[in-house]
Amino acid sequence: MSSSMITSLIIFIIAYILIALETYHKSVVSIVGAVIFISIGYISQDAAFSSYVDWNVIFLLIGMMIMMGIIKDTGLFQYIAIKLAKLAKGNPIKILLFLFFATGIISAFLDNVTTIIIMIPISILIAVELGISPLPFVISQVLASNIGGTATLVGDPPNLMIGSAAGLTFVDFLKNLTPIIFINLAVSALILWQVFKKQLIVSNQKRAKIMEFDEKQVIKKKRDLALGLAVIALFITLFFLHHYTHLEPATIALICASIFLLRSRKLKIDKFFANEIEWGTILFFVGLFIMVGALQEQGVINYFSEHVMSLTHGNARLTSIGIVWTSGIASAIIDNIPFVATMIPLIENIGNIMGPDAVKPLWWALSLGSCLGGNGTMVGASANLIAVSICNKSGYKISFLTFTKYGALIAGVNLFISSIYLLLAYH
Repeated sequence: MSSSMITSLIIFIIAYILIALETYHKSVVSIVGAVIFISIGYISQDAAFSSYVDWNVIFLLIGMMIMMGIIKDTGLFQYIAIKLAKLAKGNPIKILLFLFFATGIISAFLDNVTTIIIMIPISILIAVELGISPLPFVISQVLASNIGGTATLVGDPPNLMIGSAAGLTFVDFLKNLTPIIFINLAVSALILWQVFKKQLIVSNQKRAKIMEFDEKQVIKKKRDLALGLAVIALFITLFFLHHYTHLEPATIALICASIFLLRSRKLKIDKFFANEIEWGTILFFVGLFIMVGALQEQGVINYFSEHVMSLTHGNARLTSIGIVWTSGIASAIIDNIPFVATMIPLIENIGNIMGPDAVKPLWWALSLGSCLGGNGTMVGASANLIAVSICNKSGYKISFLTFTKYGALIAGVNLFISSIYLLLAYH
């Protein structure tokens, strides 16, 4: 390796460690790292912004944040949670399973962090009314959010990045990942039922309390809710029609976000943009794209892709399985977003060697590994940390080891199932 490659790698590793340790806010580390790379001439400003920042991902995220900012205030998710609890007639095992699948399905189409923020407090309330610990509900739902988010292009940020880089559409993700994700959800639900069933025993009197909940009271803005459901339907429809409209995901998200923003002249735009759009996350992505671009410019990515090929001897099966497990283990330890950002150009380089058809399974391996592996530990995904934080603030502590005991089991099973799927479906 040349001196510039070694220097680039050192800067990137230091930034990676600071992001993982949360010594500074991840957006600060990302932007400072990008500035350093540009300042020392390892990547030009023009190349950074024109060639390496994936604006499709950036504006897709902004559009999704706008939509979620409006929908979350309607009470829709709370309504679903209470309705499911009543359909289960207060049976805690059925409630756990209903909420598990509901969270998984919702997270396939909406941001899983937002889903968790809204659903977890309701789950805690239901558990308190039943007189049991909310831990089974909280853990099962956060695991479901990460599994379900793997199913579609918009379900999890790594998928947005992979789809944009590889030119994969919403329908491509549905065809290739949704079937195996439903299998993973079903198997995970069965495991969690066996693990938690002894903790989910309550009296008939406690069940009756759940039946007294009035789900209609949580609907706050009926007009916004009706519009929200209509726009979500349009959002999904436009993704299905991508082949005919040729609209990029970012454009679709911005079209739907624009409809929301035009819904009312009373909406305080400045306050809304300040509160609902996570500008720190947006800047984090921009800086991250630039840092990875600098590694590409200096030849670091090409160097490692050649070594990966030499290790696997160009065997597509070994490469796929290696990526799914490496991604899974890495994503259980560190944030999967910077990991995926680093892996994308590496897989692109491998594709140049193996060919466009042979590389497709590698994209699915990266998605499955990085998203499902996030369940492995409490720090594996943002949704995990947020769910645990909400639970802790409510007086029910979930330790790192407690979460890992359940999360690692589910992640390991999911990665194993996904490996079998990759071998059978693509090799």
